[in-house]
Amino acid sequence: MKIFDTHTHLNDEAFAGKTQQFIDNAKELDVVEMAIIGSNEEFNIEAIRLAQNYQPLHAVVGWHPEFAKEYNEEQLVNQIKLPEVVGIGEIGLDYHWEEDPDPKIQQKVLIQQLDVAQQYNMPVSIHCRDAFDDMYQILKDHDMSKSGIIMHSFNGDLNWLNKFLDLGLWISYSGVVSFKNAPEVHESAKHTPLDRLLVETDAPYLTPEPYRGHANQPAYTRYVVDAIAKYKGITPNEVAEHTFNNAHQVYNL
Repeated sequence: MKIFDTHTHLNDEAFAGKTQQFIDNAKELDVVEMAIIGSNEEFNIEAIRLAQNYQPLHAVVGWHPEFAKEYNEEQLVNQIKLPEVVGIGEIGLDYHWEEDPDPKIQQKVLIQQLDVAQQYNMPVSIHCRDAFDDMYQILKDHDMSKSGIIMHSFNGDLNWLNKFLDLGLWISYSGVVSFKNAPEVHESAKHTPLDRLLVETDAPYLTPEPYRGHANQPAYTRYVVDAIAKYKGITPNEVAEHTFNNAHQVYNL
């Protein structure tokens, strides 16, 4: 079995100085490849550094909506030309916290990064929190079919699943799919076609069962695979094989 964690943050300070240890931990649970996701200047640079120094890692760089006011397009364009960079992200909309930038600023920066992705044919990793309506409309207005869109840590119901699938998105599930109190996510995972499915940890956040309440790590992608297999009524091997191949397809590896 080979598992690809399509969205993790080994560039976070929680993992500082222990990169090889967490890569080794991951391999013990068949997680053999991962995308390290940026969110601002500092985390983008660290994602690239890790991808340059550790063979199973790939970098994804971009400006998270929380850091929309810091967006630097020149830097983004220069970074995505590096061979270690396989996508733009995580980018998107987050209306959950009042202290986050104004939604109009978030939308503007999201659109600017989508425009770069279109120009350079790069896939994007989308962060969407309490903003499905605006996100759907923006993505509907951008034809990203040639580059690809990953809906990171999808937590929507079947209605939103089908709307985003109709736009050609890839749907990625995090540890939330293993939570007992997430029936809508269970149902969405059950109905996500295998050829559009991805798995992730979003480590060090969203730790899956049976380690919920503890710090997350890429190794635990295995438990995301197990949860999805349970809801789809198939084997973990089948989920791992399809999601591994899908990750390579969307990231052009």
